[in-house]
Amino acid sequence: MPPDAPAPTAVPAGGSGPWPLGVHVCRGGASAAVLAPHAERVAVALLSPDGRGGWREEAHDLVERTHGVWHGVVPGMHPGQRYGLRAYGPWDPARGLRYDPSKLLLDPWARGVEGELGMGPPVFSHAVDADLRPDGPAPATADDLPGLDSAAHVPHGVLLDAAPADRARRPRVPWADTVVYEAHVRGLTMAHPGVPEGLRGTYAALAHPTVVEHLLGLGVTALELLPVHAAASEVHLARRGATNYWGYNTLAFLAPEPRYATAAARAAGAHAVAAELAGAVAALHDAGLEVWLDVVYNHTCEGGRDGPTLSWRGLDASLYYRLDSHGRDVDTTGCGNSLDSGEPRVVQMWLDSLRHWALAYGIDGFRFDLATTLARGPLGFDPDHPFLVAARTDPALADVKLVAEPWDVGDGGWRTGSYPPPFAEWNDRFRDGVRTFWLADAAAARRGHGEPGHGVRELATRLAGSADLFTPTSSGEERGPHASVSYVTAHDGFTLADSTAFESKHNEANGEGNRDGHGDNRSFNHGVEGWDVDAATAAARRRSARNLLGTQLLATGVPMLTAGDETGRTQGGNNNAYCLDDPTTWLDWSWLDAAGDDGGAGTSAARDLRAVVAHLARLRREHPVLRQDRVFAGRPVHLDGTTDLAWFAADGTAMDHDRWHDPHQRTLQMFLHGDPVGSQSLLLVLHGGARPARVVLPDAPWARAWSLLWSSVDEAPGGTGRGAGEPVPAGGGADVPELSLHVFRAQR
Repeated sequence: MPPDAPAPTAVPAGGSGPWPLGVHVCRGGASAAVLAPHAERVAVALLSPDGRGGWREEAHDLVERTHGVWHGVVPGMHPGQRYGLRAYGPWDPARGLRYDPSKLLLDPWARGVEGELGMGPPVFSHAVDADLRPDGPAPATADDLPGLDSAAHVPHGVLLDAAPADRARRPRVPWADTVVYEAHVRGLTMAHPGVPEGLRGTYAALAHPTVVEHLLGLGVTALELLPVHAAASEVHLARRGATNYWGYNTLAFLAPEPRYATAAARAAGAHAVAAELAGAVAALHDAGLEVWLDVVYNHTCEGGRDGPTLSWRGLDASLYYRLDSHGRDVDTTGCGNSLDSGEPRVVQMWLDSLRHWALAYGIDGFRFDLATTLARGPLGFDPDHPFLVAARTDPALADVKLVAEPWDVGDGGWRTGSYPPPFAEWNDRFRDGVRTFWLADAAAARRGHGEPGHGVRELATRLAGSADLFTPTSSGEERGPHASVSYVTAHDGFTLADSTAFESKHNEANGEGNRDGHGDNRSFNHGVEGWDVDAATAAARRRSARNLLGTQLLATGVPMLTAGDETGRTQGGNNNAYCLDDPTTWLDWSWLDAAGDDGGAGTSAARDLRAVVAHLARLRREHPVLRQDRVFAGRPVHLDGTTDLAWFAADGTAMDHDRWHDPHQRTLQMFLHGDPVGSQSLLLVLHGGARPARVVLPDAPWARAWSLLWSSVDEAPGGTGRGAGEPVPAGGGADVPELSLHVFRAQR
């Protein structure tokens, strides 16, 4: 507490209890409940400007304590009031107790946040030098604390009283029809010429008609936003004046990030920021689009022991964080700390956050970053972990889609296929298998050293819905193809275009000596690193991009596109652009031209690729065989003996054991039977060879003739290449160029 702060006022317990946690409007003021079991005293500090650039505090002690929760009523507190917390107790880092009353703490349950984090000495409970590195030994006793007050240097909580969202407006798109579009709030619209300049990069811009038109035109059904929880940048970024652009560094799990709101909303306060986001979600719902959030519950922005004291660490690090017997962080996230999934109160915080976003904002789905950390028990990952059980059974989340990123960096962290229903999962095996076939193996073949590739077995498994991963659980609960969120790119890694133009990462702009980011890119630069290439190389790269998009959008599962891939967005080979808030990470909308001018070859290529994505999404909508909700049985489904799924080699005969295990096999035909459900049967022909080939299409009874619906050879749908021509008789041959994908419809 600052030296000139007035004496605290004791807060009566009448009208308040240990639940709900946080600060909420009630008769006569606000009820406050703060979880800090080892604290000896907790106060709510009401903040008002002191006229000198600082803050005047009115402290109210919470005098009741129930089950580790300090609670009471703060009289006269009203919506819009800024507040913070002061916690008093022992300084005993070896036990995870780091009470430092000079630090104004953010309420972990705050639903609104105002103010910026000034990453300087006042926010640390240890001395730091000019580079924010520890300066001298760590404090051993409370007398060793620097004692610098942080109130003027940290974001403050804001009391909000918001109405719940209208759940009836939710589109509730079935899993089978879902196509996800992953985007960053700022990056999506910062450079969009059709969005008014004052709205670009904001929540409001998400629902601008030009943006909605683009999303609907692509055929996506869900907009998945990178984190919008209030966040802060890491110390090492602040040290060099950079920011965490992606936002995977949470400051408040129930409050929206203010910097994504319009200037007018930020000036009006936290209630206006929340209203802007809620309004954008409602407008997207009215357009038929779901809104999903990428949520980061695995760690916080306080980092490791050398990080700042902003909230959880100052309330009770021993409760909120996973610590070892010496009070040191057990880090399974790679971010300095891990929240303790074995602590029921931490699980409660996550669930309170999920319910808040689902009920107050109408959010339709959540993607859980590093989800394995959320489900770690004493023996490691536990599919029956209380958090997973609670999330899948909570009534408030019953109509919400749940998606796990099924790994973390701890022991046994890779758990793809291990999550219980109704969780879906990011399918990294799909990404790796598809990129290996179309890019990495193609690159090896081009180098001509005679190395075998990986054949077609892995590719086939991923195309058919990854049944090896997403099978019924031991209790008989079905998962099936919808458990696989199938992607070839995401925010992390090369963009689609860069995966065809770079084989090495180029992350120099991140300021970390190109040491950050992973090296397993499974990419193919088509012979030249970078974008200065001839027309033939550029055309080959575009075809590779179409092969990847076609495989993804036509495969069984739930496809997820990364924003900008549909128009060939590049990050210049940067595969970890988490700290770049500039044109590197913003979508390039230069292909848009109101006058209808072509605008050059790049603009034309972007428009063509966007048209391809829209066409593939339309094929997916129009053909139920591409939207399976059950695992393929491989058994006859028709009197003529044809099966729901069948595989053929280049010569039109059924795949056999030797071909499945041949690493040189580079051509595969996939038959999807549509007749039993009154739809058309399709044939996907995937040719990953380095030279053209003649493929014999399956003979009767699979079809009497085949009509080409789409070919990756065509720059745009309905082109004059493989997209034209007469039907091919069953058993007839089709000439396919190198590295190409083709979709045929069966005439039966």
